[in-house]
Amino acid sequence: MKTKLQLLSTALAAAALATCHADEEDATGVKFSAGADFRIRQEIMANLPGLPGDAYSQTPSVRAKSRNQLRMRPRVYFSAESGPFTLYARIADEFRHYPTLDVSRHSRAYYFPDEVFLDNLYLEGRGLEWDVLAGLGVSAVDFRLGRQDLFVGGHSVFGLDRIIAEPTPTDGSRSFYSDMARARLHFGETRHLDVFAMYNSGRSDLRFGTSRSRGRSLNCINMSDTNDLDEWGGGLVYSETALDGALPFKLYSIFKRTESHTTQSPAPRERPAREISCLGIWAEPRFSDVWSAEFETARQFGRILDGNRQAGGWMVHAELKCRPGFLEGVKGVLSSAVTYYSGDRHRTGKDDNDTSWDPMWGRYTQDSEMLVYGSLYENCWWSNMVYAKAKLTMTFGPRHAMYFYTGPMFAAVRDGLGHADGSGSGYKGLLTAARYDFPIRLAPPGAEGFDRIEIVAHVVGELFNPGGYYESGRPAYFVRWQLDFKF
Repeated sequence: MKTKLQLLSTALAAAALATCHADEEDATGVKFSAGADFRIRQEIMANLPGLPGDAYSQTPSVRAKSRNQLRMRPRVYFSAESGPFTLYARIADEFRHYPTLDVSRHSRAYYFPDEVFLDNLYLEGRGLEWDVLAGLGVSAVDFRLGRQDLFVGGHSVFGLDRIIAEPTPTDGSRSFYSDMARARLHFGETRHLDVFAMYNSGRSDLRFGTSRSRGRSLNCINMSDTNDLDEWGGGLVYSETALDGALPFKLYSIFKRTESHTTQSPAPRERPAREISCLGIWAEPRFSDVWSAEFETARQFGRILDGNRQAGGWMVHAELKCRPGFLEGVKGVLSSAVTYYSGDRHRTGKDDNDTSWDPMWGRYTQDSEMLVYGSLYENCWWSNMVYAKAKLTMTFGPRHAMYFYTGPMFAAVRDGLGHADGSGSGYKGLLTAARYDFPIRLAPPGAEGFDRIEIVAHVVGELFNPGGYYESGRPAYFVRWQLDFKF
């Protein structure tokens, strides 16, 4: 097995080098393309507060209060394009090194070479015209069928970053794929309707790798959940740019079912299936060249399938943006925002309804790279939170930008989970974050062969000063550097 894995890793590296001779068209008119990228990042964090008031919640003790990890992710893609149709495939791997972890290599998660898995495989069609739909006002149809990413270019493919972006939260940014069928029906230039259905298995079955990587959970809620936590659902997202571009908005209806599964620690507990329907609206009114806003609100309706318990909560996001003249040269934006996710005062109570916000497929690093590791309800579970922040963003050129934001965070309701004795205030703490992205080498337009190589990088830092909601008052920090190579 070891020899096979070494050969597979060598083949992956060789394929990456071979992609420098990509983009060829055969005699039939089919255009073939190939490429690769390699990401290396180091993340260091410490002093993250947990939720000792909920024994089953994701706590830093599970993933270590202090962490120093080096993550390496190679990916290789191949595509074939003919007319409006594209067939795309991508395989990936991620292996990690822990510089300060004093255990044997085989006892560590994601030890080299870990596993090669099918990251994307889909068929896409764009700009299709069907007479049967023309009578309904549909001018064109796009579709994508198969394994595909929900999160592309830093945003949800549906433009709903707080609702549907990450179907595999447990492996972090290693993957963002979902097995999904989606179609976009265009009604002219300013309106379209997205229709989608997806299924997310709790484990990666299309993979080849080490025995320790086999059966790893991809979407667990608690870090000790079994890997049979499958999720599925679908929905409609209607998008329109009204008032000559001054009022982009979206209306959406999304359904999600989380199947029953078992949490093993601190004692085995069955977690029943859960169904959530979410109705919402998003809008970004533009008042002038200087002032704009963003607003989103959603209401959930659902049930926990172990009786007659209700589930689902509220979400509201409101943000005011200003593009002042003195920042015009760097495309600067100053903004102030408030995000609210409902909570439940008795969320851990037996036979209790759950009125807290269910993050749906929004379980990723929304406002913090650090807090998702142990300071939320569950693994990447954004809920029971009010976060008010001031933010500055600037863009200096292609792949060259920065942001800074800071603000207080509160619990929507005082649930006592931050203290072992159930006490604590509603003030969670002050979160501050900054990130700087910069290019090292960008490929010129139309580049071929080795001229296609691009190298970009970023550094990010976060500081969290815990409030009375948490037992720990020690400032927590997170830092990361990253290099991305694209071939």
